[in-house]
Amino acid sequence: MTPRTIDHVALWVADREPIAARATTELGMHVIDRTDRFTLLGADARRFKLTLFAEEGPRERGALKHVTLRVNDGEEGTHELGEGLVVDVVRAPTEVDYDLDHVALFSSDPAATAETYRSLGFNEAEPRDGNPRVELGGAYLEFHPGGAAEPERPLLNHLAVLVDRADDAKSLPAEVADVVEGPNTYAVFLWGPERVRIEYVEHKPTFSLV
Repeated sequence: MTPRTIDHVALWVADREPIAARATTELGMHVIDRTDRFTLLGADARRFKLTLFAEEGPRERGALKHVTLRVNDGEEGTHELGEGLVVDVVRAPTEVDYDLDHVALFSSDPAATAETYRSLGFNEAEPRDGNPRVELGGAYLEFHPGGAAEPERPLLNHLAVLVDRADDAKSLPAEVADVVEGPNTYAVFLWGPERVRIEYVEHKPTFSLV
């Protein structure tokens, strides 16, 4: 099992429209797809994306601290997009502006959490500012000390990583949460630390996004 990239972060939100509007006006993203259930946002359909699933509110941040995107020459800053979603922008070399730099998660034991993610196919990475990290495709998951209690209505739905064969995830040392087959994707969901769901998703030959 060798995940290639962190494909997207999926969120449960009560009102998708204001969040999508701020992401498109402030973060260089556009709406890649929209259905009755979700809105898919990104600067490039084949790079990092945010998925907003419609769900009853209010939502609680839970394990998700923030998402940080990279730009080559753009303005750095913090963007509070609504319902607890915080997106930071930093300057760093990147092939595509507003691609993922890292996702910051709260953990009751950041070092142990990083070790568990390594057992789930993520690569070892040097800590940043004392916070343990793992890496995929040049982007990171970063683990910060914080309460690990799972809220009743979490903001974070799941983290998704792109793989060549999703069924290989079933052999990893974690409980299978779900298996989902769509028209263009096939995915296996595992329960990660702090009850964060991790989606191992493969693209079928029919996969296409614009």
